[in-house]
Amino acid sequence: MFTGIIEELGEIVRVTPTAGDSALIGVRGPLVTSDARHGDSIAVNGVCLTVVEVADGVFTADVMGETLRRSALGALNVGDPVNLERAAALGSRLGGHLVQGHVDGVGAVLSREPAEQWETVRFRLPAALSRYVVEKGSITIDGVSLTVAEVGADEFAVGLIPTTLKLTTLGAKSVGDPVNLEVDVLAKYVERLLGDRLTGTAGTGVAPITGGVA
Repeated sequence: MFTGIIEELGEIVRVTPTAGDSALIGVRGPLVTSDARHGDSIAVNGVCLTVVEVADGVFTADVMGETLRRSALGALNVGDPVNLERAAALGSRLGGHLVQGHVDGVGAVLSREPAEQWETVRFRLPAALSRYVVEKGSITIDGVSLTVAEVGADEFAVGLIPTTLKLTTLGAKSVGDPVNLEVDVLAKYVERLLGDRLTGTAGTGVAPITGGVA
């Protein structure tokens, strides 16, 4: 579990194709590797990866073909910057929101509107995710916890403060660049629970609602 507060801007140092359509990637991140061990979880652009090896400030992780296809990690090349965050520790402050590191879809930058102290950035929103995104709700973009400023049927906007622009990859994204999106997991659980109650889905132990107050 993560919080969406980026700890470090890392760098892809190698990408090695492995059996099938998977890959082994090496990521430089002196801060996140300072206490990393084999089996630890580190989010790379919002994707939870498992550390295989750590050496000289670089960690290596296996990336399955499924992950490469369903996230923007497949578009990364050596030298590309990446947002890094270690898994949250029990008792630590929750500065962003609950982030699983499980990408729900890939969006893309639609426009950037600079202002004096911040920048409004619009992103394409996959249709299957639009019902989970609400104004003033939380969304994770390339691992960064952000608040939705506006939302439409197929796009949404967020405001980026100077710190976010400077210390994450979002400051350098160009129009058309892909981004990993993770919606608020609470919205998905609520949908599932309410859907089961309304439809009386078999196996849930909840009878269909036929009237009155449940």
